[in-house]
Parts: sequence; C-alpha cells; structure tokens
Amino acid sequence: MAVTIQRQDQYSRGALLLRTFFGWLYISIPHLFLLFFVSIWGAVLSFIAWWAVLFTGRYPQGFFDFQVGLLSWNTRVAASLGNLTDEYPTFGTRGTSASVKVDLAYPETLSRGILILRTLLGWLYFFIPHGVCLFFRLIAAGVVQFLAWWVVVFTGSFPEGFHSFLTGTHRWLVRFGAYAGFLTDAYPPFSGKQQNE
Repeated sequence: MAVTIQRQDQYSRGALLLRTFFGWLYISIPHLFLLFFVSIWGAVLSFIAWWAVLFTGRYPQGFFDFQVGLLSWNTRVAASLGNLTDEYPTFGTRGTSASVKVDLAYPETLSRGILILRTLLGWLYFFIPHGVCLFFRLIAAGVVQFLAWWVVVFTGSFPEGFHSFLTGTHRWLVRFGAYAGFLTDAYPPFSGKQQNE
C-alpha cells in the first residue's frame, strides 16, 4: 500500500486564507455531504464483501475498487482541508489527483481465519492499540498543522518535516481504514512511514 501527498515548492497564501475562512463552504459542505451518503453505500458493500470473503476467500473486485476510491476521496479532501496541497479535491470514488495518491493492490485471496479473528477480536488487538496511538498522533498533527499554517502564511513554504509528519498521519489512517474494512490481511504498522522506507 502506498499513500503519497506531494509537497509543493511554493504554497499560495491566498488559497490558504481562502480555505481557512471559507473552506467549510466550498470544500467541506459539498464533499462531506456526498461522502456521508457514499460512505453508507460503502458500508453496505463492506457487509456484503465480508460474506463473500468468508465463503470464497476473495473480495469482489468491483467492491474493492469502490472502497479504495472512497479511501482516496477522503484522503484528497483531508489533504486539501489540512493545507497539504493547494489542489481542489476532485469528487467521486474515481476522482484523480496530481498530488494525492492512494494505491492498494487488489489481493487475489484473503484469509478467512484472519477475517473471523478480526471480526471477533479486532477490537482487542487492532482497534484499541491503533486507536490509542492515533489519538495522540492526531493531537500532535493538530499542533504541527497549526504551526505549519503560520509558516506558510509568512514564507509561502510548507516545512518538509511538518509535511512528512502530516502525510504520515494520513498514511496511517488509510492503512487503519483498509485493514478495518477487510481490504487487506496485512496488519498495519504503528508508523506513518511508507512501507518501503
């Protein structure tokens, strides 16, 4: 799995201020309204896919592509609202972006045993430890995002270390969502780094 949010050489101060004061109007409201309903459909597909994996060991590919597209859409919106990119997020599960990419290879087979284990004990070995770590990571990300905002306002540049940390946080969240949604059997690492790093 690869989640990348490309850092720009320069950021628009005007776009930053526009997003800060009016982003709720032209980004949050239209995207989150649609994402609410699309996510309900995603939950229905996830329920059906659970049974498909249980009986066949395979996640239906059309369902899988939809779920990855939904993760990607959420990430594009979060990256824009988090000022990691000046690019306006495209709508839809098939939307593309020049700066935000979520790549998850389709698994030919998934383990029925891991599916059942995750369903019965996932709260113990997955949700609690990752949830606690992500809680503190998100607090730190909020502080970093606040500091980065001021740096961009005064310099037009997003500090590379800040950008890397915030991108890593989104990467962790996507991995969390992919594992929780039965899209992969690979237990997510407690890290925001790319897996090949």
